Amino acid sequence: MLERFAGHSHYCFLDGYSGYNQIAIAPEDQEKTTFTCPFGTFAYKRMPFGLCNAPATFQRCMMSIFSDMVERFIEVFMDDFSVFGDSFDQCLHNLSKVLARCEQTNLVLNWEKCHFMVNQGIVLGHVISSKGIEVDKAKIDLIASMPSPTSVKEVRSFLGHAGFYRRFIKEFSKIARPLCNLLAKDMDFVFDQNCENAFNALKKMLTTASIIIPPDWSLPFELMCDTSDYAVGAVLGQRIDKKPHAIYYASRTLNDAQLNYSTTENELLAVIFALEKFISYLITNEVIIYTDHAALKYLLAKKDAKPRLIRWILLLQEFDLEIKDKKGSENVVADHLSRLVHVSNEEEDSLPLHESFPDEQLFSICALNSLNPLPWFADIVNYLCTNELPTRLSTFQRDKLRKQARYYLWDDPYLFKHCPDQVIRRCVPEGDFKSILEFCHSHACGGHFGAK
Repeated sequence: MLERFAGHSHYCFLDGYSGYNQIAIAPEDQEKTTFTCPFGTFAYKRMPFGLCNAPATFQRCMMSIFSDMVERFIEVFMDDFSVFGDSFDQCLHNLSKVLARCEQTNLVLNWEKCHFMVNQGIVLGHVISSKGIEVDKAKIDLIASMPSPTSVKEVRSFLGHAGFYRRFIKEFSKIARPLCNLLAKDMDFVFDQNCENAFNALKKMLTTASIIIPPDWSLPFELMCDTSDYAVGAVLGQRIDKKPHAIYYASRTLNDAQLNYSTTENELLAVIFALEKFISYLITNEVIIYTDHAALKYLLAKKDAKPRLIRWILLLQEFDLEIKDKKGSENVVADHLSRLVHVSNEEEDSLPLHESFPDEQLFSICALNSLNPLPWFADIVNYLCTNELPTRLSTFQRDKLRKQARYYLWDDPYLFKHCPDQVIRRCVPEGDFKSILEFCHSHACGGHFGAK
């Protein structure tokens, strides 16, 4: 939401008035909110704070009200409505549409908390403007002036605050490592000079954090990966006017098993970590990966690799990627730690680095060619749209197709799958999705696939 929101010239920030109380509770459900006091029992007629389903209900209500406007010129987060435009007139026109919709749905706004036609504003703890996304300095003033921690609890609290803005900080894992070592189990709390330096460095990085630009979906993404003896790091960026711009910094320390990997395995692990971290950006876009380990370029064609490497290579098949070699001295990447020496093997209090994607199955492995122009899910889409099965299939194949179709949902022009981990994911063919749709419209499916 922040990335869609950033990069515009004018903004309007609207705030709902007593948001939850604007939603009425069904009469048959009002008794479920009954509470007792010295004067008797009372029940709510309007939705109060504290109900387990209240946040989801309110957000769903707001999304249904602005369903045709969200992601176009308005972003909604609970009772905060943010309208934007690329010019004053455009933002004013969008604002008039939003206010008219509020009148139609009897949605009341809090005038005192509304701001109109501003050039920047604070959204979810970040400063949004035409320049991009920045750290909210007001949120970190307390951190910048706080004294050195005196206990593990204070160290954990500081790292939690600093970690909220870790996407802005290069080499976050490298800088924070002495502090993370204090969180290890059965570790004596000794706040030495290394910890003091790390603490001051993080405070300085927070107050001087760079601006992160929102992604341009028409340009290819560039991914710079690197690894060291105890951590992996990556930078997601794009090249605009031949100049590199950062979108996201990410890093993660290795666990005990990954510390024993070979150099090639660690370098490929850094690529896997970056792709898993930024999968929402990269899954349907062109990706250029820069690494200082030239062997990765030839590893994709190697047949007698280790099973672990083969499994990782299969995961790479989902992406339209190109691996390029870059010297270590030129690879300006978050957590460029390849020349640092690992000192301690103590377990750190951080999330482990996973070596697989959440849904470990491939969307497509075979490349599309002139003999087989259809994506692998064309029969499923045709069945969902027309309830007709292809005549070329056998009885067994038809029964199998019916069972598979129960887990898929067609929302023109995309196909989604209900995965075993209860997450709905979009199915992606290998190749240009738009060209496939155009081909199917005109030749392949008789107007069924993609036409609905």
